[in-house]
Amino acid sequence: MLHYALQVPSANHTGEVLDVHSPYDGKLVGKVDVLDAQGAEQAMQNTEQLFADRDGWLSAEKRIAVLERAASIMQERFDELVDIAVSEGGKPLNDSRVEVVRAIDGMKSCVECIRTDHGTEIPMNLNAASSNRIAYTQKEPRGVVLAFSAFNHPLNLIVHQVGPAIASGCPVIIKPASDTPLSAFVMCEILLEAGLPEGWCQAIVLTDLDIAGDMVADKRIAFFSFIGSGRVGWMLRSKLAPGTHCALEHGGVAPAIVAEDADLADSLPLLAKGGFYHAGQVCVSVQRIFAHADIIDQIANGLVEYAGQAIVGDPADENTEIGPLIRKQEIDRIHSWVEEAVAEGATLLCGGKALGESTYAPTVLLNPGTDSKVSQQEIFGPVICVYSYDDMNQAIEQANALPFAFQASIFTANINTAMYASKRLAAATVMVNDHTAFRVDWMPFAGLRESGYGIGGIPYTFEDMQIEKLTVIRTF
Repeated sequence: MLHYALQVPSANHTGEVLDVHSPYDGKLVGKVDVLDAQGAEQAMQNTEQLFADRDGWLSAEKRIAVLERAASIMQERFDELVDIAVSEGGKPLNDSRVEVVRAIDGMKSCVECIRTDHGTEIPMNLNAASSNRIAYTQKEPRGVVLAFSAFNHPLNLIVHQVGPAIASGCPVIIKPASDTPLSAFVMCEILLEAGLPEGWCQAIVLTDLDIAGDMVADKRIAFFSFIGSGRVGWMLRSKLAPGTHCALEHGGVAPAIVAEDADLADSLPLLAKGGFYHAGQVCVSVQRIFAHADIIDQIANGLVEYAGQAIVGDPADENTEIGPLIRKQEIDRIHSWVEEAVAEGATLLCGGKALGESTYAPTVLLNPGTDSKVSQQEIFGPVICVYSYDDMNQAIEQANALPFAFQASIFTANINTAMYASKRLAAATVMVNDHTAFRVDWMPFAGLRESGYGIGGIPYTFEDMQIEKLTVIRTF
């Protein structure tokens, strides 16, 4: 069984340990030593001292070597990383393999960010005031990065926060979700093995959430990266010291509009996968499908058929398609939302029940009320809602009606329909003939409105974690 000691140089362990359990069967799968307030302060001091020593900043050559070696070690330890992600996070085996592949590619993307990074020349000698001058910009690390991560992609999200920090030359403190800390600790272990000097990446688990709040508010933090719930993210942003930059990645209630001319044979598997993938525990999971009245029965029946065939169960089983919810209490919450929607007029087409202590049946609801929780809030469970519409503008208006805006989809065979919807959907990203949960790690990934702040995606985070310093030379 894995047991990770403190990764904070010079910090003392209080003796407290966090037990990590499988969300599927409750089995103990690992332990992590826990940090108290004094240990958190030591982590802050470590990063502050590293960044203050400008002569000790990591060269581009060193950062490239570390990241390339880390990617190589990750490949060598591929099966181990997959097993850790499955055991602590409950994502099915095949999907966890995809996650590790993405994480390795993400480290390689960080290398490419360094290789292609550059400043620019600023034109001078354009008038008397700028004569006899040369001006150019160079990139520098912004400063100490503090990153709080989420449970649903326990390795890849760590790479999205830690990788760009190392690539940009920022010392980083990473606090993973308490449900899934093992992947973060093994990632920091790999970076050290790859040659990253001690203290540049410190994974921490804290005894008290108040300590986390104090760290966020600390003026020594230059950049705060948060992936998690909007309620927590916006609260933490309000604590930031003046001058601290941040990026927040929250959730959405993703809409997908299906026009009457959509290719349903192609669209239905994508919609089902986008809604039920990782038991719906994805911030851009397909939750609301707006189907034209002429085809709504075909869409609803197709989703029900998919749900009935999906294998739900042990995430370590090769055949499992839908695994457990991260915590057992989520079963009760999701079920109460489904029951409430039915009581308010929705038709339960399938599912709507627990399949044990940790799994919930893939569920399809037809025409829930617009005020039902399932229509208003992110359910973060394997539940898809299908709504009928007659007019495209009606569907777009309903899709845009919430205070969340992240990724959206339009399914159609008509390019004009696609462009019409893309222009009018309130979303940072619009997918055409693909589900809302599509993502590659080099594309921009941004929540609008209450869904987030700033732009995610490895190259964009890399840019955010740097400053562009201008040098102006007056010549004679």
